[in-house]
Amino acid sequence: MTDSNPNASLTTPSIPGDALPPVEQHAQQYATVRNAHETELIEDYVELIGDLLAHRGEARAADIANRMAVSQATVSKMIRRLNELELVTSKPYRSLFLTEAGQKMAETSRARHDIVLHFLRALGVRDATARIDAEGMEHHVSDETLAIMQRFTEQQHNS
Repeated sequence: MTDSNPNASLTTPSIPGDALPPVEQHAQQYATVRNAHETELIEDYVELIGDLLAHRGEARAADIANRMAVSQATVSKMIRRLNELELVTSKPYRSLFLTEAGQKMAETSRARHDIVLHFLRALGVRDATARIDAEGMEHHVSDETLAIMQRFTEQQHNS
């Protein structure tokens, strides 16, 4: 008899005690994910603005809209939010610029992204898939896990 579950090969045997963690730990897991969701879009925009400034010398709303596959109206709303959070500065019809806080956030986000991307590649994940997966994972990985990912990648690179 064949298993009709297309993800059957992805399931692992149940380990006793893994079904439900203690209440406090479970609550912390969900709180951590909620916090990551709150900041991930902001981090994505700031990271992209930083990348555009570094690679093209300017970050225009139209370029952001094209690269994120969203409307210019959506980008304009986010730019207003980033201005309110004092992460970017902007002038009408001009490029965006990162504030010191925005630059720091962009650098941190880029570093996290690169660690996850290189880790996935070290595991043998195809580049296109690794790029897509890293884009979401970077926001949800703890510093502890990132450090282990980085060590693993360095060990793979040095062996």
